Amino acid sequence: MPIREARYHRRRLTCVAAVIGDGVSQQQGRSSVVAAAGKVLEARASASSNGTGSQRLQEQEPEQPISSQPKRAQRSFQRLGSGTQAVHGGETGSRVRQGVADSLTTPIVQTSTYTFNNTAELIAYQEGRFGSFEYGRYGNPTTRAAEEKIMALEGAEDCLLSSSGMCSSTTMLLALVPAAGHIVTTTDCYRRTRQFIQTFLPKMGIGCTVIDPSDLSGLAAALEQHEVSLFFSESPTNPYLRCVDIPAIAKLCAATNTVVAVDSTFATPCNQRALELGADLVVHSATKYLAGHNDVLAGAVAGKSELVAKVRAIHAILGGVIDPHASYLLLRGMKTLELRVQRQNATALEIARRLEAHPRIARVHYPGLESHPDYAIAQQQMTGFGGVVSFEVRGGRCCGFLMYKQAYNCAEVVSKIWV
Repeated sequence: MPIREARYHRRRLTCVAAVIGDGVSQQQGRSSVVAAAGKVLEARASASSNGTGSQRLQEQEPEQPISSQPKRAQRSFQRLGSGTQAVHGGETGSRVRQGVADSLTTPIVQTSTYTFNNTAELIAYQEGRFGSFEYGRYGNPTTRAAEEKIMALEGAEDCLLSSSGMCSSTTMLLALVPAAGHIVTTTDCYRRTRQFIQTFLPKMGIGCTVIDPSDLSGLAAALEQHEVSLFFSESPTNPYLRCVDIPAIAKLCAATNTVVAVDSTFATPCNQRALELGADLVVHSATKYLAGHNDVLAGAVAGKSELVAKVRAIHAILGGVIDPHASYLLLRGMKTLELRVQRQNATALEIARRLEAHPRIARVHYPGLESHPDYAIAQQQMTGFGGVVSFEVRGGRCCGFLMYKQAYNCAEVVSKIWV
């Protein structure tokens, strides 16, 4: 154990040296690092003793303005790419409570409720002066780490995870569209989303205008004729991989204060950053690319904090909460997101090109092909086109099933194909 303890402290000192960077000269060397580390470890020990973790540590250390921090550290954080954010985003900052704050890997906090040391701490929490959790339906440390990783990947102000992609979509619609309101959506979308819009929302008197993904004039007309609360579309869509012009849509909707929500499941933040393109919210079925291992059901809504807060309020009532273990699996899956997406981009594009050249294929739907109707838009707002390919086969369903098996078993190019 003494050897293990020494290695642990040496590793901590290395981390401190990396953080303080330019503030330690070569002549000062180890002594300055040890002194700085001693203060940090001393503060952490004090924080752990009262059972509140990183919150107390933050209170003991005076805040420094960003300008006073080492310049090298500032530059390195600005250069973090999606691969680095996928690994470290949401997991390297402060974590509430003892044990959670000190763990290198975010642990599974498998609890339904939380405790407070005293009434004053509870009051401080309710007033927003003390960072902790109250009840599992309102938040969980493991889940929050996953939410913060998605925030880092998407460049979002806030994020809310739920038990599935459909839960995220339906909760968002219920939270942001008032009774007797109106929404605009596109013709090509996931069928369960379409069912909710067509069968459930009308019970609340909510109307809907459905336009082609490329029909900007149709959107302009709907905004003029109705008091539209929300524009909602996938991009790329399911199953035809249509891409909407997010900057143009955002510009039109801004004039009427209409919220723009984009389901970016098929794109992932590695291929498209919808918020940077002008969307107010981005939605993910985290079951797909984000988790990446076919063993998690999860959904996410990320974007402007005031909008996510409205969704969170309804979510706390409806209760579609993601399980902490699923959040842990999601965190684990996202660490390899960029590597997986890069390979899937290349594989899917190769499959799409080969299918397009096959005489028994009538049509291939993939935004990376010049034949796709939204190829120009995809080129402008995406850095890769994803791993989903859909295609139409000459000769009906039986021929289509055989062609699917042939494509799936083509060992030279196929790692995975979703149809």
